[in-house]
Amino acid sequence: MSTTSLHQNLSLEQTDTSTKSVLLGIPLQIYVVAICSALVIIGVQWDIAWHMSIGRDGLFSAPHNAIYLGAALAGIISGYQVLRTSFWGTSEEKGKMVNFWGIFYSSLGGMFCIWGGFGAATSAPFDDWWHNTYGLDVKIFSPPHAVLGLGLIAIQIGAMISVLAVLNRKEKISYLSDSQSISRDNRLRNIFMFTAGLVVLTVGTFLTEFMGRWNMHRDSFYEIGCFAFPMFIIAFAKASKIKWGATIITAIYMVVMICINVTIRQFPAEPLLAPVANHITFFQTTAFPLLLVFPAMIIDFLRDKFSEKNDWILAVIIGLGFFLTFLIIQYPAGTFLKESSLARNWFFQSDSMPYNNPANAEWRYKFTDWAITKGVKNWAIACLVASVLGILSARIGLLWGNWMERVQR
Repeated sequence: MSTTSLHQNLSLEQTDTSTKSVLLGIPLQIYVVAICSALVIIGVQWDIAWHMSIGRDGLFSAPHNAIYLGAALAGIISGYQVLRTSFWGTSEEKGKMVNFWGIFYSSLGGMFCIWGGFGAATSAPFDDWWHNTYGLDVKIFSPPHAVLGLGLIAIQIGAMISVLAVLNRKEKISYLSDSQSISRDNRLRNIFMFTAGLVVLTVGTFLTEFMGRWNMHRDSFYEIGCFAFPMFIIAFAKASKIKWGATIITAIYMVVMICINVTIRQFPAEPLLAPVANHITFFQTTAFPLLLVFPAMIIDFLRDKFSEKNDWILAVIIGLGFFLTFLIIQYPAGTFLKESSLARNWFFQSDSMPYNNPANAEWRYKFTDWAITKGVKNWAIACLVASVLGILSARIGLLWGNWMERVQR
């Protein structure tokens, strides 16, 4: 009987070790929150397409359920990890966590996921009340959506920090060979780059109303872009410790956004809420992604070339480099996306139009006067403002990146 028990214990141990080897010693929570990070932004993009194409939705529409599932799963698995570590964890496990309220132990990333899950859950009834009180909207940047956006970004940043904490600890896992240990570090870094790209995608999505193709010839487009993006791109690139980190992260942002929207456009849809000014037969999507990969290349080049400079000087160099590249690349791209017939297809998506906008509107395929900033003086002021905002954003990004390089809990 004792022999049988011994064999069972050995079998369980071998199975457990086998599972850990497949996971490469990376906690299962890391994989789950990374998947949740992708699921929530897929749900957001789908929800925007739903509003543009169908109009009528409810608290438990299909896109909403995708968002709820991702947010809830990230919060639940992180909450479980807190309870398990706090009450049944070893001293070694607790030593890798942050202690709060004197009782609980959690990774910093797990705390972000938990609070992000609460934020996303709170936004759902808030959004339903908002629609019942003020009617259905097609706004991305409404108060309940802002709450949702903050919650989702918290989940995604939580996923990133969870990965970084494990990666920065540089632990040696006893049951992994040297080659498996190298594979483990590479997998962690790849998961980090993927989740970082998703954060950039989420930020870009919630800024769509200010940074759509119809605004690419306006000063506000470049002012908002120069403040919003460098801080994220620089911080994540610095934390990745990869020479071309910014380029890879923004490439992931572009590829994922294109894949999501191209897929969504393959499904049929018809408006269910009047007035219908544009008769459509398939899902309409937001836009082609911003060409952030080009200023990101400049960021990587300048970070490497001027790495010995102090962070304030580096912020000035990178901020100006980002602004100039962003303006030079995105302005003519705006002309192409807005006005060229070559952009009206499944890939560039410039023919997408919400069902309640007139299909033959004069501004559909051209920049009107209200959508263009004119005059040398106005552009000079805009360039100065965008440059200053870019420098400030770059400095925040460097500061944030320095902190992320040290995260181990």
